[in-house]
Amino acid sequence: MRSVDRIFLTIVLCLLGAGTLIFVSAALGTLARSESKFDNLLMSQLLFGLLGGSAAMYITSRIKYQFWRKRAFWIFLGTVALSALVFVPGVGMEHGGARRWIDLGITTFQPGEVLKFGLIAYLAGWFASYHKRMHSPVFSLIPFLFMLAITGGLLLAQPDTGTFMIAAAAGVAMLIAAGGKWRYVVLIFILGGVLVGGLAMWKPYIRERISTLIFLDDFQGSGYQVRQAMIAIGSGEIFGRGFGQSVQKFNYLPEAHGDSIFAVAAEEFGFIGTFLLVLLYLLFALRGLWIAGRAPDVFSQLFAVGLIVLLTAQSFINIASMLNLIPLTGVPLVFVSHGGTALFIAMAEVGILLNISRYRKA
Repeated sequence: MRSVDRIFLTIVLCLLGAGTLIFVSAALGTLARSESKFDNLLMSQLLFGLLGGSAAMYITSRIKYQFWRKRAFWIFLGTVALSALVFVPGVGMEHGGARRWIDLGITTFQPGEVLKFGLIAYLAGWFASYHKRMHSPVFSLIPFLFMLAITGGLLLAQPDTGTFMIAAAAGVAMLIAAGGKWRYVVLIFILGGVLVGGLAMWKPYIRERISTLIFLDDFQGSGYQVRQAMIAIGSGEIFGRGFGQSVQKFNYLPEAHGDSIFAVAAEEFGFIGTFLLVLLYLLFALRGLWIAGRAPDVFSQLFAVGLIVLLTAQSFINIASMLNLIPLTGVPLVFVSHGGTALFIAMAEVGILLNISRYRKA
């Protein structure tokens, strides 16, 4: 058994370092309004997310990847049951018209984060078991759509469209890597287009966000957030205003420490700083796929592909929405945005990738 891939670990540590720096600066925007909220943000992000996540990353890096294959079905079943708890009165918590959280008293927990992981683990186990029969829709397309429907039903009911999109993207990447036929992928994209169209008709907020993308005509909701984000990004110019010098994070930019945090980074560090941040995410993706390409068996290869796409797709979707290249999704920027649960789980997933890298082929 080899040591963990040091290049991948170095990239992760650079992302965590940059993310912590950006988060602390963005969180200062809340300090002007509420000192207690600022303290809570730091406690959640640094204590539970960063320190707890570091412990989780170390533990999962020591657990042999085959552990997850043996328990993949029960992990998926458990995460489905956990996600369903958000709809139980007194357990689930509603905020901003969405029920995505479980109230634990001292903090909140978003089960959608673990549901994505459960889906990826089970798909990796299923495709690995039937990888020689991937030409048949009975062993590839049909079970994939069934598992995606269960996941989508729970996430879209919350609603959490962004998380579902990320989980679907990771699943499609795994289907391709497992040898699924391209006509299956084309069919999935057609079904996805029909689903988006149906959701736009059924869910007004999705229709509004698509309209905002095209016309930027919403001055109260997502349009306001995108406008303020673009003002912040443009204000950063080439070299930025400097660390802690963002103006938009004070009372102008909604969710400055959350899904809008990339705009704060752009304002303070400019084009050069955000270019380096995007480059780190790109290197993270490429090195993760390098690990997947040298994984010892089919399950570990597919599991690594799913995890790396899960993490990087979310990051690039967040950045693209801040640049108004896609509709605003509300998903956080991995390793940077506020969310102790999200950071904890992301670091645990990185630990699994590190463990797979221990068994890489020469």
